[in-house]
Parts: sequence; C-alpha cells; structure tokens
Amino acid sequence: MKDQNSNKFALEPANYKLLIIGIGIIVLGFILMSGGGSEDPNVFDESIFSFRRITLAPVVVLFGFLFEIFAIMYKPKNK
Repeated sequence: MKDQNSNKFALEPANYKLLIIGIGIIVLGFILMSGGGSEDPNVFDESIFSFRRITLAPVVVLFGFLFEIFAIMYKPKNK
C-alpha cells in the first residue's frame, strides 16, 4: 500500500520561493565581483581593488548563503 506522504515535496512552496530569492542574491553578489579587467595585459588596473569587489560583493554572497539556510529551515505557519 502506498503511503499518503510519499507524493509530497520535502519543503513547502514558500520555502522554494525563498530559495529562489536566495539564489538571486548570490548571483547578484557574483555579478558585483565581476569586471575590472584591463584591455592591455601590461597595464595594471587598480579598479580590481574597489570597495564593491573587495568588500560589498563577498558580503552580499555570504548574506545569500545565510538566506538560503534560513529558507530551508523556515517553517510556514499553517492556515
């Protein structure tokens, strides 16, 4: 006999929505890290050491991963 709970997902729909938001935050962090290359390989470009790439982007990525943990652990209130 088949169990009634075998057809259910592991998480609620609200959890999946939060997971998608968390993935978006992580992708945003990696987009903030990108760029800063120099056209001429013999010329050093100081823009790779900007606040956005060194501080802001890693914090955004870390927040995204923490948000993912929250999204997995979140238990929606029953109706």
